[in-house]
Amino acid sequence: MRSRYPSSSTLAYSFGPGGPVTPVVKGLLIANVAMYVVSRVAPEIVLPLGLVPQQVIEHLRVWQVFTYMFLHAGTFHILFNMLALWMFGVELERTWGSRYFGKFYAVCGIAAGVTQIVVSFVPLPVFEQIYYVQTVGASGAIFGLLLAYALYFPERQIYMYLVFPIPARVFVAIIGAIAFLSSLGDSGGVASVTHLGGLAVAYVYLKSGRMHPIAEIKYRYLKWKINRVRKKFDVYSGGRADDYDRRVH
Repeated sequence: MRSRYPSSSTLAYSFGPGGPVTPVVKGLLIANVAMYVVSRVAPEIVLPLGLVPQQVIEHLRVWQVFTYMFLHAGTFHILFNMLALWMFGVELERTWGSRYFGKFYAVCGIAAGVTQIVVSFVPLPVFEQIYYVQTVGASGAIFGLLLAYALYFPERQIYMYLVFPIPARVFVAIIGAIAFLSSLGDSGGVASVTHLGGLAVAYVYLKSGRMHPIAEIKYRYLKWKINRVRKKFDVYSGGRADDYDRRVH
């Protein structure tokens, strides 16, 4: 897909993607900041909009798998998520175009929330508490963006802790490992399962995007029909054995 924005490949070592903020990223930044301000003024909105598996399953508050992405627990929480959205999202939107980027972001965020619900049913003590715990934040979708960035720009340098420059693929591997290990123990309130869900869904989504199952089925069916018709004509090079002049048919 050809980018509608200028290439930023020369900005590998600059802070941020450079250039203007792309439309979908800009809209997401505004929406998240606006919801954060509203939640500070009216904190009662967090309860029905934050993701709680028990409420989704027992009270059918299915909208929570979407709305939880626009709520944040504190200033640093939203600051780092929005910083990552700007740093990595802008270049991905330039590469993919706004429509695909917006769809990818939504799929990663929603699927990460669904992952949180599914894992809450795993019969292990470490996961049982998830069923009643509220999750907020765009981290699931952000981790999906990080995975996509690592796949598209694997050698791009990212400054871990703003100090150590490492390739994007290594950075994502490290935070993935941290999220996985955190999900097995006390994660200090961080929804590490959601982070893992964002990473996993992003990988599957991007890889499956190269496959077109419907087109493959149509191709197989057409090939079967051609082979079936070909047998009816019984075509041979040099003609049939009982042909008088043995011409090519």
